Amino acid sequence: MNDAAKKSCSVIESVLKGSKAYRRLSRGHYVVRQGSAYVTVEVMTGTKGTAVVRFVAPLVHGVRLTRELATALLTLNANLRFGAFGWVASERAVILTHSIVGGETLDPEHILWTLRDVALLADEYDDKVAKAGGGMRMQDMIEDEALANITRGLGDRKAGQN
Repeated sequence: MNDAAKKSCSVIESVLKGSKAYRRLSRGHYVVRQGSAYVTVEVMTGTKGTAVVRFVAPLVHGVRLTRELATALLTLNANLRFGAFGWVASERAVILTHSIVGGETLDPEHILWTLRDVALLADEYDDKVAKAGGGMRMQDMIEDEALANITRGLGDRKAGQN
């Protein structure tokens, strides 16, 4: 990790440290929850000693990407003031992403504005994408996994009682 990336991590961590919705996954990789959406913040080393801060909100996994949904997302891209919807074919997932320049010029307010805007858009559009193309929102996936863990735990306790 170069100096610009380290500086970016320090700024991000100082901005987000008071938020209960924030988790540090590792140095340079963070996640923030907004409603039913989650936004990952990743610091990437750029070229010639630079850094890029990438905000990614996975909206829905298992989407049936129809021509109508793809056209709607592209039309939204043309009208967004920043960021873009994207398609991850391997997961049949729709994401929302935006990147900013990190390093010495990274402004704490810019991080908050970007994070807020990406999170609010993700929270609004995850429901719309799921309605149009099916699939599961991140919140749904997390709740399903939590329920599976609880169910497994109950099964383990019952097996231990016999």
